[in-house]
Amino acid sequence: MDKQELKNKLTPEQYDVTQNKGTEAPFSGQYDDFYQAGIYVDVVSGEPLFSSTDKYDAGCGWPSFTKPIDPANIDKHLDTSFGMIREEVKSKQAGSHLGHVFPDGPKDAGGHRFCINSAALKFIPVAELDAKGYSKYKQLFE
Repeated sequence: MDKQELKNKLTPEQYDVTQNKGTEAPFSGQYDDFYQAGIYVDVVSGEPLFSSTDKYDAGCGWPSFTKPIDPANIDKHLDTSFGMIREEVKSKQAGSHLGHVFPDGPKDAGGHRFCINSAALKFIPVAELDAKGYSKYKQLFE
């Protein structure tokens, strides 16, 4: 999908976050304080990224997850922007900027905090997994 097609498909915030490594304001994203059962997919490609079963309230202002559904769907890159050393998280298929991963997550769940922008995600409720082509992920909720 070229840039103009993406601009037509996405909101300005979704485009800025996924294509320009933007960041939504803390506590402003639709999935920050959101706890329905389902999966979160890349807003650009529909690639499955995170499950509500791995979501927790880190108090940071962005949706936080202990791990991705499948690590093969995530790319990590060193990010030294803004004078910080962080690990950027991108979707493998579309290359969408998602957010960052930090080593301060729950120790009993691996110690990672995937701090992800709501604008990079689309939520698929469990009840819609079959209809939207994500049937294989129903097992996460059984």
